[in-house]
Amino acid sequence: MKEGFEGLKVYELAYEGAMEIFRLSKAFPPEEKYSLTDQIRRSSRSVCANVAEAYRKRRYHKHYVMKLTDADGEASETVVWLNFAKDCGYMTPESFVRLYTQYGEIGKLIGFMMEHPEKFGVSCKENEGQ
Repeated sequence: MKEGFEGLKVYELAYEGAMEIFRLSKAFPPEEKYSLTDQIRRSSRSVCANVAEAYRKRRYHKHYVMKLTDADGEASETVVWLNFAKDCGYMTPESFVRLYTQYGEIGKLIGFMMEHPEKFGVSCKENEGQ
C-alpha cells in the first residue's frame, strides 16, 4: 500500500489520467506538438504535482487550500484541452468520456479535501481567533 500523497485516491486518479493522456497524445498530429499536446500534458501532470504539494503543506491550512485550488484549476484546464482534442478528432468519443468523467471525479475529490481538511491531517491552528 502506498503512503503519503501517493496513497491518496485523488492522486492515483490524476496520475492514471495524466498517463492515459500521455499515451493518447502520442497520436496527436505533429503540428500540435507545441500547443495542444504540450498543454494537455502539462495541465494533467500539474494536477498530480499540486496535490502532492498540498499534501506536504498540510501543516499550513492556507497553503494546503491554495495548492488544492491550483490542482482544481489544472484539472479544469485539462478538461478544456480534452474538449479541444475531441472536437479536433484526435480522441475517440469513448476515450473522451472516460477521461472527462475521471477529471470530474478528481474535481469532486479535491473539493472534498478542501471542505474536510482535518481528514487529511491539516492543522487549522493558524486560523484560530480570526
